[in-house]
Amino acid sequence: MSNRPTGRSTGRPGPGRARLALALAALLGGGVLTALPAQAAPAAADGLSVQYRTSAGGATADQTEPWLKVRNTGSSPVQLSQVKVRYYFKADSPSDTYRFACSWAVRGCSVVTGTFGTLGNPTATADRYLEIGFTPAASTLAPGADTGDLQLRFHRANWQTLRQSDDYSFNGAQTSYANWDKVTAQLAGATVWGAAPEGNDPTDPTDPTDPTDPPGGGQSLFDDFDYSSHTDPAISAHGWNVRANSGGPGVPGATWDPSKVTFVSAGGNSVMNLETSTAGTGASTTHTEVLTRATKFRNGTYAARVKFSDAPKSGPDGDHLVQTFFTINDLKAPMADDYAEYDFEYLPNGGWGEPANILYTTSWETYNPEPWQAVNQHSEQRRSYAGWHDLVVTIDDSAITYYVDGQHFGTHDAQYLPERPMSINFNQWLIDLNGQTSTAPRAYDQQVDYVLHVKDQVLTPAQVAAKVAGYRNAGTGFVDEVPAT
Repeated sequence: MSNRPTGRSTGRPGPGRARLALALAALLGGGVLTALPAQAAPAAADGLSVQYRTSAGGATADQTEPWLKVRNTGSSPVQLSQVKVRYYFKADSPSDTYRFACSWAVRGCSVVTGTFGTLGNPTATADRYLEIGFTPAASTLAPGADTGDLQLRFHRANWQTLRQSDDYSFNGAQTSYANWDKVTAQLAGATVWGAAPEGNDPTDPTDPTDPTDPPGGGQSLFDDFDYSSHTDPAISAHGWNVRANSGGPGVPGATWDPSKVTFVSAGGNSVMNLETSTAGTGASTTHTEVLTRATKFRNGTYAARVKFSDAPKSGPDGDHLVQTFFTINDLKAPMADDYAEYDFEYLPNGGWGEPANILYTTSWETYNPEPWQAVNQHSEQRRSYAGWHDLVVTIDDSAITYYVDGQHFGTHDAQYLPERPMSINFNQWLIDLNGQTSTAPRAYDQQVDYVLHVKDQVLTPAQVAAKVAGYRNAGTGFVDEVPAT
């Protein structure tokens, strides 16, 4: 949530929460479906080759790690958004689903997509494939150039050990890059490299489309938060910043501790856990925040599944805690009219003059930090929201609309619409140390299952759920198609 005071539109001023400028965030969009511009057809002389190596060469592994390079062997530039590369494998059981991730890529993991499909003619070594593609932001590949490393991986959704020694495209002995014709490459729908398992030409018009491929629509950001730790290089590669810099909001003297952002399993999914702790002093207080580095999100749909907590996981209860999901940009000057912020803020123990748990949604036009003056509109519900909740906010040219668990929570007026793009943020922090006087250590958790942004499309909560299910069923753990501003 926001790092400043939360004065409310009723004219009731909120207590001061000084905000320092932070790195900003990225993700989501909603509204009417818009078509992407068509790419020009490639020249007839165009061609591709694919090099392969593995980073996990055992017969069995926790995850398969096909690393690839795609080279333009033709005489004209190739639009990478027209390129599809397939890696073929045999599922470990007929009911298995798989999750894809990009660990690192020279061109950035944000331009790399991964989806799973089922072969129409299964063989002894392949009944599935991982199809690698590129978003329009990947741009072009010049003649003779290659993409550089695409360090890719996939695993069973339940994280059970998989067998890769019987996979068509796997070669455990290939630990340095070399041409590999057991992966295929298509350019604008035509196969230009490799050989598929017998009877499964990817350009055959009868080749089935996997019904679990990610849904189409607006340019999207989706992250399933499938990371190993706060130091996982994929976090930065995917555009996130785990905050370590000092400053507001919250208790003076507190620190923002990246090591308190962890990733755990819950309900079969990897979830991000933000821990906030204190022993009753500023020096003993740690806050947590994760935000996008890019400020490229404006109109559309934003959604996240968040677990709020009413009680600490250890120690005495009662602190004035704030648990959040929000979008924001920077205040360039007091009362600047191009400021924007849209918050979900849950206070399990009250605060800002509230005696007990309350959930706020707030849309900001602007504010003056000193003396405090706020221009915003809010909605609230005074009850417990402990547990998992689906949070959705949509922004179009007429209003800002908030939903909680599929139910309308509040609609805010057009005067609060954003003039500039924003980042996407999650944080958990203490307003003050007035909720209780204990010096016993205590710690609180907030968890995040996924985040989604769909640019310039207003989705219903049901459409959000379907889009998230589509990504997960396709094994897509991360995608960022939202262009930089």
